Amino acid sequence: MPLKRLFSTSLLTSSMMAAIATLSLPASNALAAAPMAKTSAPGFYRSMLGDFEVTVLSDGTVPLPVDKLLTNTTPEKVGKALAKYHQQSPLVTSVNGFLINTGSKLVLIDSGAGTFFGPTLGKLQANLKASGYTSDQIDEIYITHMHTDHIGGLADGDKAAFPNAIIRIDQHDTDYWLSQANMDKASADAKGSFEKAMAILKPYIQAGKLKPFEGDTELVPGVKAVASHGHTPGHSIYKVESKGQTLVLWGDLMHVAAVQFEEPSVTIQFDSDSKAAYAQRQKAYSDAAEHSYMVGAAHLSFPGVGYIRKEGKGYAWMPLNYAPLP
Repeated sequence: MPLKRLFSTSLLTSSMMAAIATLSLPASNALAAAPMAKTSAPGFYRSMLGDFEVTVLSDGTVPLPVDKLLTNTTPEKVGKALAKYHQQSPLVTSVNGFLINTGSKLVLIDSGAGTFFGPTLGKLQANLKASGYTSDQIDEIYITHMHTDHIGGLADGDKAAFPNAIIRIDQHDTDYWLSQANMDKASADAKGSFEKAMAILKPYIQAGKLKPFEGDTELVPGVKAVASHGHTPGHSIYKVESKGQTLVLWGDLMHVAAVQFEEPSVTIQFDSDSKAAYAQRQKAYSDAAEHSYMVGAAHLSFPGVGYIRKEGKGYAWMPLNYAPLP
């Protein structure tokens, strides 16, 4: 055989053997170069309510030791209730804000935690932008109550994160949380919440943009504040209505779906008046189940909107079915 032909044959044989060897390698070796991404990104969820556009904005999540935080129950009962839903404590808990576009006003309900709860929260501004809006477009912001995970996002350092927005909060909450006398009487652990509230709202107060309201009040056409005092002195829920459809945003009327729907009497350490908070929760549950309107809550798993129905002595949660807008 000529040397040139022998060389070509040898080269072809070597190439074939290499190809066969490659094909025979385990599939896992071929995939090993792709690392796990280990992230997910629920940012915003949009639906229509009559003529209103509703956008749920994720501020992120935070793990909470709910077996220790929930009251009028026991850690054992909490653990058992969580296990039914393949959950455990610490429970990864959502923080949600709700953006209502009425067609004439852009209204944000709760602002998230901002920079006050670490890197897993404070994502509302980025998700607002991802949803197609900017912070300077927000006309009004309605706060359910003045705990830091609901007002922290109002701040951009010592400036207003929403420079054109009017801030509306029930007078009972502003009177309580913005009071130097109340802060002076508070325990050492609680003083920080007063200090943060004062600092966060300072630029809005200075600009004349904090406008408290009193009790049940229609704030813009189709959006009404409803007093639900208990979780804090001025805790409010917001009733949104358009073309016969209703969405009620509960704020912190409840925190842990796996526990508090079946057992509405379970309260939480964050309540300033746990008996009043329970009464308001029971009232809200009953009304939502009877009238079959949609509800949303700050700490239900994102996007935190759906319906409830009466079930036995308690209630059952039915998350909104995912559907893209037409």
